[in-house]
Amino acid sequence: MKAARILKPKEPLAIEDLNIPKPRNVQVLVKVQSTGVCHSDLHLWDGGYAGPAGVFMKVEDRGVKFPLTPGHEVAGTVESLGEYAEGFNVGDKVLVYPWIGEGICPACRVGEENLCDKPRSIGIYQDGGYAEYVLVPHYKYLINIDGQDPASVASLACSGLTAYSAVKIANAKPAESLVIVGAGGLGLMGIQLAKALTNTTITVLDIDDKRLDETKKLGADHVINSKTLDPVKEIKELTNGMGADVIIDFVNASKTVTTDINMLRKRGRLVLVGLFGGSIELNLALMPLRAFKILGSYTGKYTDLVELVELAKKNVLRSIVSRKFKLDEANDALNQLKEGKIIGRAVISP
Repeated sequence: MKAARILKPKEPLAIEDLNIPKPRNVQVLVKVQSTGVCHSDLHLWDGGYAGPAGVFMKVEDRGVKFPLTPGHEVAGTVESLGEYAEGFNVGDKVLVYPWIGEGICPACRVGEENLCDKPRSIGIYQDGGYAEYVLVPHYKYLINIDGQDPASVASLACSGLTAYSAVKIANAKPAESLVIVGAGGLGLMGIQLAKALTNTTITVLDIDDKRLDETKKLGADHVINSKTLDPVKEIKELTNGMGADVIIDFVNASKTVTTDINMLRKRGRLVLVGLFGGSIELNLALMPLRAFKILGSYTGKYTDLVELVELAKKNVLRSIVSRKFKLDEANDALNQLKEGKIIGRAVISP
């Protein structure tokens, strides 16, 4: 089979011919139809994240090993099954839950494998969907998507799931004001979910007018271009000087989080999601004086993804797939994402 692989960070992905894996026991082989192109793939390609004080946080220090086939948003059809795999048949259309844990840590024992102490995520710690086939370690990580478009459903496994989990953690109430920072793939999912699941007033911040126009179509009540306007001033005016009750930051960079804290009201909640990186300086006295909460949110549970697929079936949300690439165009897909040319999501279809 063909696969687009990261041989070394910062080097172009190489198209290689690999043996097609043979599923054994409870494993399932999935023929890939669509794989989402995610910012996390960029971090793998770059070899890490921007840390505090300019320190570069290497993914290899977190257990990632190269060469690696990236791609954790995978939708396709069941190609073959191990002898003990059950519940699925050859040809079934499936979505892969990629956030696999080692199974015995405290998080895994309560169904939160996405927060495992020693993760084994597909496309990060083991080969993923930038390939013609992907080997799934257990049939329990598959979700039936019969009747749905694989290209649209694929991004639910990360973009949609991450946004869904963040909206649930934010727990915005009907009378509260919600600010969403970033109108990329995550932000566009977050707007739809917040609109459907809460009855809050939604304001979206971004620096790209085209993206902000898209958020209006999805139900944003207010949009602010933080490149041309002072977002703190604008949010204060929209909230009678009080500030936002809830902020979900899908960028999570030094500059955006500093702004978040300045536009967060007393007792407000700030949910940090994105992996842009960096650091901020906190005024520690303000934490108790303003009694605000800062929460981290990372992907979501398998059961969350099942719920999300059901919401997609009911047309509560839609994935905005703006570009489709072939497998040998993987480098172009990543470069376009890096340059901010992708609105919504791009997918690779082998």
